[in-house]
Amino acid sequence: MKISSPAFAEGEPIPALYTCEGSDISPPLQWSGVPAGASSLALVCDDPDAPMGTWVHWVVYHLPPQARGLPEATPCSESLPDGSLQGITDFERVGYGGPCPPPGGAHRYFFKLYALDTRPELPPGATKAQLIKAMDDHILDQCQLIGTFRR
Repeated sequence: MKISSPAFAEGEPIPALYTCEGSDISPPLQWSGVPAGASSLALVCDDPDAPMGTWVHWVVYHLPPQARGLPEATPCSESLPDGSLQGITDFERVGYGGPCPPPGGAHRYFFKLYALDTRPELPPGATKAQLIKAMDDHILDQCQLIGTFRR
């Protein structure tokens, strides 16, 4: 599988529009190469460089296996029109929360996409930890896109 964004390239800065310094909307994402046996997809975005440990910015699951991306400014609602569900981030709310690191060096933001052989039995508003546990032994393939941001 491969994941990318028309808004930024692998290893490049995430535009301010998608951060707390801009509109704080989700960037557009595109992917391909989903395995034929996938039952659902899941997406996690987190920042392993946060001072208090890895900070979770986005949790999406129950994405249909035929989905090929998420649009810019995906609504911050528990469920999306395609049946996908969104979880709680470390901002203590549902939906995308953009990069907002403390001033200093650049942080890395990992957008990780998972193809699963199941549809995890999770309600809307699950945490990353709950999703990771539910995905255990069910990951068919995975890929990631890394963007950076500094303030």
